[in-house]
Amino acid sequence: MTFNILIVDDHPMTVDSYVNLLSEEGFNTVEPFFIQSYNCETAYKKIVLLEKQNVKIDFAIIDVNLPPYPDQNISNGIDLAALIRKTHPACKILLLTMHTEAFIVNRVINEIQPEGFISKSEVNFESFPNICKKILLSEIIYSDEIIKSQKKISQRNLDWGEYDIQILILLSQGVKMIDIPNHLPLSLSSIEKRKAYIKSHLLPEKGGDIELINKARQLGFL
Repeated sequence: MTFNILIVDDHPMTVDSYVNLLSEEGFNTVEPFFIQSYNCETAYKKIVLLEKQNVKIDFAIIDVNLPPYPDQNISNGIDLAALIRKTHPACKILLLTMHTEAFIVNRVINEIQPEGFISKSEVNFESFPNICKKILLSEIIYSDEIIKSQKKISQRNLDWGEYDIQILILLSQGVKMIDIPNHLPLSLSSIEKRKAYIKSHLLPEKGGDIELINKARQLGFL
């Protein structure tokens, strides 16, 4: 019986490093089998194929920032993690990221509830295997930067939903209001109402989208 570990990162050397580090660890005398991908497309296809073959993924290590797979609306590692939650619900998930902006962290924790969520700046060759061991022993491991970012949302009592956060992120990426319905299953009028709600929390004074985005960045949300 094998212990299937999915590793997804767009840097092949990083994937190789994870494989080498974990190959030296014991998995309760079970032989680890590594499934490697470097982008959302190949990872998506492997995840779906394994589900069809009734082959489980026991542990998934996924970088948040990955080349997307637009054909299946898979934009990043967060979307891959959501897919794994649906197709392989018993799988333990470790997400790694270089970006600890509060809205991204909040989305991951609320939508995915990963067993591990680590800032790449807080992990090294020595700590990585220990983090994985703890997760596989059913510990929840969030790094200090992740916890710090999460508190930025809770301290301001922002009761925002998934779409509110995505609207702000899309605006910060330069997507125009009129085009946001192409990215989210919402009408333009609903999006405008949600944006007004966001502005009431972040920008009580007058200002447009640029001022709103700048304020969100000043607060460390983006």
